[in-house]
Amino acid sequence: MNNAFYTGASGLRAHQFAIDVTSHNLVNTNTYGYKATIPEFRDLLYSNMDVNVNRELDDDAKIHAGHGVKLNNQDLLFTQGNLYNSGFELDFAIAGEGLFAVERRGDIEYTRNGAFDLSIEGDNEDPYLVTSDGAYVLDQNYERIQVPLKPDSNTIDSNGLSKRLGVFSFSNPYGLLRTNYEGFVPTDISGEPQIANAQEYKIYEQTLERSNVDVAKEFADVIVSQKAYQFSARVVTTADEVEQVANSLRK
Repeated sequence: MNNAFYTGASGLRAHQFAIDVTSHNLVNTNTYGYKATIPEFRDLLYSNMDVNVNRELDDDAKIHAGHGVKLNNQDLLFTQGNLYNSGFELDFAIAGEGLFAVERRGDIEYTRNGAFDLSIEGDNEDPYLVTSDGAYVLDQNYERIQVPLKPDSNTIDSNGLSKRLGVFSFSNPYGLLRTNYEGFVPTDISGEPQIANAQEYKIYEQTLERSNVDVAKEFADVIVSQKAYQFSARVVTTADEVEQVANSLRK
């Protein structure tokens, strides 16, 4: 079959993935602590069009035929998001390096979303600090954090709570793997978590970090990806038409 057909099909797949990534960024524009993803493309292997001619040419002048494109990676953009003063005493934001640690269904994840809440479990027990979906927030020893109640009161005592939060860093945070809950888990590329250097971050109370998604850029990327998808679809259509003409000539 015509190589143009495969080239166009690879473009369809790659640009569809790019549209999905950009759409995911736009959907999470208002998700606190969300870090945008950037699609990275790579060319597929080239082949020589005319071996005899290419033999007499320099490497830069040789004639090659491409075989399309693929989505090589989805890079995380770990730039600082804008800080928003929420006024809620269980909201925390990290300025600088580091992520909070949470325990979700027995697994440890890391997040920049500091919109926390309380979970009351059992009788006469101090409530646990949790995320909006119920994952336990952990301290630097990976222990669940309990928030004490004020004496003779049903209100919590949040004084010093920010100092109990576990903040962890990675040698290469761009290598973290995003989970379905907008948290992250370490990989071989990111390295193992370490307790963050207190000089490299600051925790703000009653504050949240907004998403770092650049809406204007994402909309522009959607338009570019859609146009590229349309061009790839046209390549597939044209390659199919050429095949039909060639088959009709053989008859």
